[in-house]
Amino acid sequence: MIPENETVECRLAIIGCGLSGMAAALFAAEQGITTVQTGVSGGMIFASGLLDLMGIHPLETGAKWRDPWAAIEALAGNMPDHPYARLEKVALKESMERVVAFLDDEGLRYLKDGENNSEMITPLGTSKYSYYVPQTMWNGVKTLKEKPPCLILGFNGLNDFSASQIAGTLCDQWPGLRWQNLQFSDRGSASGLVTGDIMARDMEVRENLERLVSEVRPHLKGAEAVGMPAVLGMERSHEIVEKLSRELGARVFEIPTMPLSVPGLRLNEAFMRGLSAKGVKLFFPNRVIKWEQDEKGNFLLGIGGKTADKWIRAEGVILAAGRFWAKGLRADRDKIRETLFDIPVSQPGERKEWHRSNFFDLRGHPANQAGLDVDDLFRPIDKDGRPAFDNLFACGSILAHQDWMRMKCGSGLAISTASAAVDAFSSYNA
Repeated sequence: MIPENETVECRLAIIGCGLSGMAAALFAAEQGITTVQTGVSGGMIFASGLLDLMGIHPLETGAKWRDPWAAIEALAGNMPDHPYARLEKVALKESMERVVAFLDDEGLRYLKDGENNSEMITPLGTSKYSYYVPQTMWNGVKTLKEKPPCLILGFNGLNDFSASQIAGTLCDQWPGLRWQNLQFSDRGSASGLVTGDIMARDMEVRENLERLVSEVRPHLKGAEAVGMPAVLGMERSHEIVEKLSRELGARVFEIPTMPLSVPGLRLNEAFMRGLSAKGVKLFFPNRVIKWEQDEKGNFLLGIGGKTADKWIRAEGVILAAGRFWAKGLRADRDKIRETLFDIPVSQPGERKEWHRSNFFDLRGHPANQAGLDVDDLFRPIDKDGRPAFDNLFACGSILAHQDWMRMKCGSGLAISTASAAVDAFSSYNA
């Protein structure tokens, strides 16, 4: 028997706190749907902070697309089972714009180049296309395109960013590119290492910014642009970038770092702050330990650590639990399984077919496209092709027939399918 005083009532429960779960909570709150969200660890803290829409298609050629909408149109023709093929362009575009507007309200600004992708410098010194770019990185888009004299700065002890690697990789095509490491922070471990989040907090102290400016100036030597790791503040990073640009007389821009990612942390904090203000009840970190349905078909979700410490009663559930790393999927010896509701997973027939012989095969590995098949309402289907539950919906990377990491469509996939799942719940529940 579930104690009523330990049960939280809502219309919609969202399982997962990555980008798809956060976006689903936002869209539900905007529709006035009472929402509870639970999850353990979201992938956003490992993300670059870029909002990709579509960058690579087809995988076997590695072709990059300047126009993501043309890429999506081509993909829908070639891969009709891809989640994008279920969505109209106007719905996809609107869902992205709503998330960006929400983030702007939370002080996290994004820019884009019309309807095109923008080319970005990566922490490896290569480049990639992305659709929405954090304002703190936007000067980097202009700088990469124009290639003026530029200084890439790193910081001693911040080992997840290498200014020398970036400059060394790009120098053949960028003659005026130089690099320099600075000793900025005395904080860190006994080994002298410091994490990006610690540096980002330090950057918000006025005295530290003044010190940074004084240490950078002697190394400018005619540089018209200065690239730094994405550690320039946590909550008002665009103001810090603008201030540094004024003080140094050069375009300052951030470059994504390797995980853990400060831009990812900024995203996560913005969502948690904004969703709480919109009335979403957040239960982090809590995993769904068990579930059942009552006589009306409502879901009862037991959440907690090792045991169910609290219960959520919801008229519907959106499953945004992610893939293997987030434990939404599990690879056993015989097959890939969905870990909570035991919904059938679309996957290669035998384990030996999960991976290709060449680890770096451009097509990716078939296991990367394993996931849940859904109907037109984004409800996971059972082995007979019927909805596993009438009031269970799914979104994000747990969906089948997509390889978001290689296709460079992770954010667009997460956001647009979250919107579709919320709309489906709303219409079903009307």
